[in-house]
Amino acid sequence: MLPLPATPPERSISSLRNASGEGDDLGLYWTFYWAVAAAQLQRWLPKKRSRVLDISGGRTLTSTRAAAAGHSVIEVLPAPAEHPPGRADAPMVPPPAAGETEQRGRHRSGIPPGSRHRVIADVSSLGFLADASVDAVIAEDRVLSRHLVTEAIVAEIARVLRPGGRALLSVDSLMLGMAILAEQKFWAHLSDVPRAEVVLVPWPDGTITRCFWSEQLRELLSEAGLEVEWIRPRTVLSPSTVEHVLTADAHALGRLVRTELTSLVTDESVGIHLLASAVKR
Repeated sequence: MLPLPATPPERSISSLRNASGEGDDLGLYWTFYWAVAAAQLQRWLPKKRSRVLDISGGRTLTSTRAAAAGHSVIEVLPAPAEHPPGRADAPMVPPPAAGETEQRGRHRSGIPPGSRHRVIADVSSLGFLADASVDAVIAEDRVLSRHLVTEAIVAEIARVLRPGGRALLSVDSLMLGMAILAEQKFWAHLSDVPRAEVVLVPWPDGTITRCFWSEQLRELLSEAGLEVEWIRPRTVLSPSTVEHVLTADAHALGRLVRTELTSLVTDESVGIHLLASAVKR
């Protein structure tokens, strides 16, 4: 089992759970983490104006950043308590017309470039979107791990993507899951992990997430008809390294982010979260 890097057991669960960094003794690390996530998204986004679907859940700035880059963004939000799942704020979004180009200034969805349209819907059933109706899908903030029937979400991603469209996805790594199980002394569960096809990990607060090795994630995407371009850890640098550097030099964040983006990763499963890019051929 691989331990969480430089994160003492007595604080690792609470620190990792509080990914915002508020009231967190790993606040410097999470500042770095989200700066890396923003840079990775910026590098990944399509170069030309596109129709982007963001199913990350509204807890991050992914849709804001995609719109700021000039894309027409459809952002899917979970239903609040007073609304039933599946309620959409817009009619079905059709696929682009033959020969439609970005120069027309507006997608057929009615969303101008550089703006967002929010929809309340279940990410595992995107019925308001037609087949092959979006150019890119963002599934950040571990949304595939937080919804346990991950296959249903990935199938919907593949359905709504046009041929040649790409998806950016993040999940909890199995390294993180095993560390959580060890901290809770679930030794029997740990011994079953190598034989398990699906690994569901309970957190101390009662929530459950689904964790993946890189090969499990690759197989999941391939079975849905998506070709994996790459899988890498969200971050390679350890919390202790980040905290040490930023404590010594508060202006070193940009240098740390560049180091992370150019790191040569030999093990895809290192790190607490995995990031993947896939294309629909």
